[in-house]
Amino acid sequence: MPLLPAAATVTARAILPPAIFVFLWSTGFIVAKLGLPYAQSATFLTLRYWLAAALLGLVALAGAAPWPRRARDIGHSAVAGLLMHFAYIGGVFASIERGLPAGVSALIVSLQPLLTAIAAGPLLGERVTRWQWLGLALGLVGTGLVVWEKAQLGAASPLAVLFCIAALLGITAGTLWQKRYLGGVDLRAGASVQYGFTALAYTLCALLFEPLSVAWTADFAIALAWSVLAMSVGAVSLLLWLIRRGAATGVAALFYLVPPSTAVMAWLLFDERLGALALIGMAITVVGVALATRR
Repeated sequence: MPLLPAAATVTARAILPPAIFVFLWSTGFIVAKLGLPYAQSATFLTLRYWLAAALLGLVALAGAAPWPRRARDIGHSAVAGLLMHFAYIGGVFASIERGLPAGVSALIVSLQPLLTAIAAGPLLGERVTRWQWLGLALGLVGTGLVVWEKAQLGAASPLAVLFCIAALLGITAGTLWQKRYLGGVDLRAGASVQYGFTALAYTLCALLFEPLSVAWTADFAIALAWSVLAMSVGAVSLLLWLIRRGAATGVAALFYLVPPSTAVMAWLLFDERLGALALIGMAITVVGVALATRR
């Protein structure tokens, strides 16, 4: 009898953190859709990352977390932050702001697990099994089916597509950089440092390219608060924790679940249709992620 509760506890510990991460990360497209009508992307993200840096800094101080002191650790934190939060998040926001449909953006970014698997071998020494390759391929197929109904470039400019490709390269390189160089840095203090450098980059972009105007509506306040607390604190902390504990390829495979989860949220919140093809794609994606993350 005692084995059952223990097994259930182990299963919950294995499933809950990735499930919560996928849910929180999937809200990113919803937040963008909610907040961008009231502020341009760099202005919105400047506010988000200064608030997130301050909040996690206070958390790190309250918990007496060790701060990175060596120039090497600070430099690696800056690079990882700019890749994961400036190139990726900024690229996604800029592409949506310039007319790229969220479904197409999600499809482009969903190539990340495949790029991570290709690079993890030579850079991290990770071995990707045949079952994992099959899972990555199934995840890509399933994700493609989910967003196929909305995958129309429409009036999006080539620049919007380039921003999204930059986001794909940023999150892939950032995941690998975090795994390789920042395993010994405290997550709270390290994230605060990453957010600080990211906030400086967004501030520069906002000053150079945007009028710095914000319409302080209820929707904007909700989007900003959620992006700080749920995304920058909750989702990113979980992502860094998962990267530290697992193989980069397995963690990256979780990103395949983001477009299907976003599609479900859009259906619930904005009454966007979910057809049979999308439902089939979700099922294929779940199987693919299960194979790609199996030990």
